Amino acid sequence: MLTKKQLDLLAFIHKRVQRDGVPPSFDEMKEALDLRSKSGIHRLITALEERGFIRRLAHRARAIEVVKLPESLGGEATVGFTPRVIEGDRPDAPPPPSAQMIMASSVELPMMGRIAAGVPIEAINQQSHSVAVPGAMLSGSGEHYALEVKGDSMIEAGINDGDVVVIRETSVADDGDIVVALVEDHEATLKRFKRKGRSIALEAANPAYETRVFNADQVKVQGRLVGLIRSY
Repeated sequence: MLTKKQLDLLAFIHKRVQRDGVPPSFDEMKEALDLRSKSGIHRLITALEERGFIRRLAHRARAIEVVKLPESLGGEATVGFTPRVIEGDRPDAPPPPSAQMIMASSVELPMMGRIAAGVPIEAINQQSHSVAVPGAMLSGSGEHYALEVKGDSMIEAGINDGDVVVIRETSVADDGDIVVALVEDHEATLKRFKRKGRSIALEAANPAYETRVFNADQVKVQGRLVGLIRSY
């Protein structure tokens, strides 16, 4: 059995991973659960991990994977779980998809250069080459493109230097979305989008970087994060 706080945190993490492809930061978890300190979040995460609902991934900053969900959040089946079928009168199950079939379901996206997740760099370059991504990673309608991340300002959102992010083109964003933002028509950056009155705040996910606030007309949203690819 999970306590209400444990269940609330698990539901919040699962929702954000489904929406953004990356887990929320500890500050976002603390705010969502109305806790006074991050230590409470650490205790809840440890409890969820001990009960087998989540897994913390080694050598990655605050990377959390949802392993299974309780019945109240969609059943006890492990996320991504394939049920075993007991052989009987039913026809043989079809063979698992081959590597060729999996690759056939992938989509080639243009790699549009590098995006800053840290010190500002120049705006997005023109297409340099293409990268294959799973078709299931693409979100909604509209064009998609890929960018290589440079910098560590989004490390607590699970986005590391050298990662490739998949972006869906859009000019609008909701509070909390991780977006590609074009600042003053020359600087492209990957940050969390927040509205503050008539201003736009671009928030890092690394305490070493300050939140930058601009007039609304200084920031243009170029796309929203929908997926991430990492090479080891």
